[in-house]
Amino acid sequence: MNDDPQHRTPSDDATQPVEVQHYGPTVHREPLHRSAWDEAPSWSNRRPAVQAVEIRRGLGAVPVIVIALVAGVLSGAMSAVAVTSLLDGGTDASPPAVAQSPDTEPVSDVRIDESSAVIEAVDRVAPAVVTINTRGGGLLTAEGTGSGVIYEASGWILTNRHVVEDAELLTITLNDGRVFEGTVYGIDTLTDLAIVKIEADGALPTAPIGSSGDLKAGQLAIAIGNPLNYTNTVTTGIVSGLGRQIQASDAGQSSPPDTLRNLIQTDAAINPGNSGGPLVNSAGQVIGINTAVSTTAQGLGFAIPIDVAVPIMEDALAGEPLARPYIGVWYMPINPTLAEERDLPVDHGAYIATAGGDDPVIADSPAEAAGLQAGDVIVAIDGEQLPSEPDLSMALLPYEPGDTITLRVLRDNSVREVELTLGVQPAP
Repeated sequence: MNDDPQHRTPSDDATQPVEVQHYGPTVHREPLHRSAWDEAPSWSNRRPAVQAVEIRRGLGAVPVIVIALVAGVLSGAMSAVAVTSLLDGGTDASPPAVAQSPDTEPVSDVRIDESSAVIEAVDRVAPAVVTINTRGGGLLTAEGTGSGVIYEASGWILTNRHVVEDAELLTITLNDGRVFEGTVYGIDTLTDLAIVKIEADGALPTAPIGSSGDLKAGQLAIAIGNPLNYTNTVTTGIVSGLGRQIQASDAGQSSPPDTLRNLIQTDAAINPGNSGGPLVNSAGQVIGINTAVSTTAQGLGFAIPIDVAVPIMEDALAGEPLARPYIGVWYMPINPTLAEERDLPVDHGAYIATAGGDDPVIADSPAEAAGLQAGDVIVAIDGEQLPSEPDLSMALLPYEPGDTITLRVLRDNSVREVELTLGVQPAP
């Protein structure tokens, strides 16, 4: 994990460090005045690459993708988020499943392609889908619209971070027409997710929460949301791919592009205003939160896997602050090419190193306290071997800040077990 104040976009060179997930660009309108290097997310453990990727609109050589950002346009209009696609070449591995909340349902192995399955799935989920209207501050009052989904009957709502970030006023409209004022309970420091709370009399409708760990390419996917102010819009498609990676920047190009990883790709139509709404399977279970769509191609939408969201959903229900585990290193994911070029003893794991001469072990981090060093190779966590090109952030999802883990580390051709107490990932 890293909290280096530097931010670089990924390089195609496998020997270069890979910038990892930093879900969601800044929602609002003012350009961010940053240094030449932007802050990279500390949860990722990956060093940004040296060269920044310029976002260009209308250039055939550079696919451009849009995050359905809903804030940032005056008079209730919705903004879109442009993203440059860095799809992992054929990497369709699902992110590892995490512990489900008490209300989580097992994923049904339903293989029905009839309209009745879609209708039944929508009947289960649509009553819990809400419209989120935001109003921001600053010199120009900006308004936007997005979606969210109620996952607990007392008024807990899951949505995108970019839908509610920096908003001074949240108005939540339920499927039945009731309107509430919402408050942001917390912003996830790991992903483009946020938790919103409303206070309502009586139990609210909730959406069944499934799992994204067992998704298969080709299975039915249903997106529900409020695109372009058309409430309760339903679109259908399939799960087109898993473990996808894209790059995102806001529509005004006011901030550097951010890398989003481990996404579900779908061809279900997603448009501005769908952000924060659920992606649903044929059993009527939420499997993801819609977050991005291509501007230059059809049938390229992306959603954050629901398994990534479950830990923060549980934290909110327990009244705890949203917190992600943190190691505090920059690393390069090892593959056979990197192993050969760096003369590493293994072709899998996380190589603690940077492309430049900076120290990849973050000062005052859990990694520094545990004695990790530049050149170490992490090959396993609590006895579970890391795969080739691992994502440490995903491997840490089952853990909480304060947990003590055992890292198997290769150093100077010897193997050692290193105990490390996880810290709290700093905010992006």
